[in-house]
Amino acid sequence: MAEPILRATGLAKVFGGLAAVRDVSLALWPNQVHAVIGPNGAGKTTLINLLSGDLTPSAGTVVFEGEDIAGQALDRIARRGIARAYQRTNIFAKFSAFENCRLAAQARHQHAIRLFRPARAYRAINDAAERALSLAGLEARAAMRADTLSHGEQRQLELAMALATQPTLLLLDEPLAGMGPEEAVRIALLIARLAENHAILLVEHDMDAVFNVAATVTVMVDGAVLATGSPAAIRANVAVQAAYLGEAV
Repeated sequence: MAEPILRATGLAKVFGGLAAVRDVSLALWPNQVHAVIGPNGAGKTTLINLLSGDLTPSAGTVVFEGEDIAGQALDRIARRGIARAYQRTNIFAKFSAFENCRLAAQARHQHAIRLFRPARAYRAINDAAERALSLAGLEARAAMRADTLSHGEQRQLELAMALATQPTLLLLDEPLAGMGPEEAVRIALLIARLAENHAILLVEHDMDAVFNVAATVTVMVDGAVLATGSPAAIRANVAVQAAYLGEAV
């Protein structure tokens, strides 16, 4: 593909007198992980909210697959092929892993769901849910209630729910938060595997994971982009070291 799947230009978001995001531009490419890092309050989550449709930009454009989607409704952006995973696990705790994914798949379904028709009768939706669980490595947990899964598995389930909508772009907001080392490594490997068929924007504080899976890294400070480049270039950037990474990185 000669063009990025998504290009944001001059994005800004102002809340009252506070500029949470200021003149941010970035490009996301198919089959690559683009990480966004920075200290707390840098504007990373606000940036994801602008790309996903959770927030409307105060200024700027978001061109996804040739269409400016800035300001479009959240559900329309989701149906266009952008899926979002949030900082806090957002699942239906009393439903099985499969039922969670089936509900997510229904959100992308273009036809009406009949009230008295059994859910198992919707083959395309069920197939999408099963495929998503397989992609996320949870096929063996399909029948388990979501609240019985480990924290890492619940994060995997949230990824599976995003995948059930059949997106081309995944927006992942701190997917490794609260995980132990083994779970973090497993989810990082999953993200790298998903990048084989998806564009991924990854907001994350785990620098080992970021530098292992990302092709490009953008550093944000005070709502603005400080630097963008390869992991090696970001590691070597003196301004980034001073503002965020520290001399030891």
